Amino acid sequence: MTATEADHGRIDPTMIRQILGDSLGYLYPAALRVAARFAVADHLDEPRSAAELAARTGVNAGRLGRALRLLSTRGVFAEDDAGRFRLTPAARLLRTDAPVPLRSIVLLFTDEVYWRPAGRLDDTVRQGRTAFSDVFGLPFFDHLPTAPETEQLFADALATISELEQEAVVAAYDFPATGTVVDVAGGRGGLLRTVLTANPGLRGVLLDRAPVLERHLLDVPALTGRWRTEAGDLFHAVPPAGNVYLLKRILHDKSDEESAAVLASCRKAMANDARLLVVDAVVPSTPGAHPAVVSDVLMMALWDGRERTAEEFAALLAGEGFHLGRIIPTASALSVVEAVPV
Repeated sequence: MTATEADHGRIDPTMIRQILGDSLGYLYPAALRVAARFAVADHLDEPRSAAELAARTGVNAGRLGRALRLLSTRGVFAEDDAGRFRLTPAARLLRTDAPVPLRSIVLLFTDEVYWRPAGRLDDTVRQGRTAFSDVFGLPFFDHLPTAPETEQLFADALATISELEQEAVVAAYDFPATGTVVDVAGGRGGLLRTVLTANPGLRGVLLDRAPVLERHLLDVPALTGRWRTEAGDLFHAVPPAGNVYLLKRILHDKSDEESAAVLASCRKAMANDARLLVVDAVVPSTPGAHPAVVSDVLMMALWDGRERTAEEFAALLAGEGFHLGRIIPTASALSVVEAVPV
């Protein structure tokens, strides 16, 4: 018996199953996309068979049932002995009327703009750059305008993600009583709306691309007269004279060079007593499971960005005229990295 054969005899079979199971792990998000795309959860006001669900959603009954059976092994839906499926607490989050509907996020995370570059991660690692342009012909943010449905899905999903995080961010940071908050590339303005609602003495400016601003969330009675939108490019100029500048989930999808350009644009607009809040995940200094570890791989798969450590943030900020003041954890996966002009 060779050493390799002897070692094989001592391998824990559960480890073999784990590795082989993980190598087929992509089938779970594929099945999750089926449930989200066809809004299966919306049709489960009571337990229903795959045939009943297929009739309501216009898909093949046998194949739908097999996808739902896989999801049921992970607690998304539950299958009874009669072959009927019912909602679980996890599946309820896929309903369009859920308090925090995750359907748009699932559809984005399993869309081809995320899926296909992730499948080329080996090329990304070999080349030292994202394979996104190899797949779609353009970088991510140049590709989006060529695919309007995906662009809207991206905006909707990011707005929902912001809903999950913005209360925790605002609660963690002590905003000034008065002044102007500039939300740079702030999407539809969910974070800015939460900041202004919690701090009635503040005014706000939302900067983003014109198509995104058309669907902003700021026009609510409590904020009347306290906000404006401005279409623009964060790489070239941001609104001047703000007291607090927000960069939420902006730097993490950008290379150090791109991030430096954004920071330089902000620094040019800021007075010396203003503050810049970089709201991103911060990679822990010790190894282990953390949401930033997963997100970091996504950043290199789709973009040439990265999640950064405290030390990496400090170096990046210092290069563009900022000092890292403090890092404030929040109840979400994000932290508030406060930067002070120098």
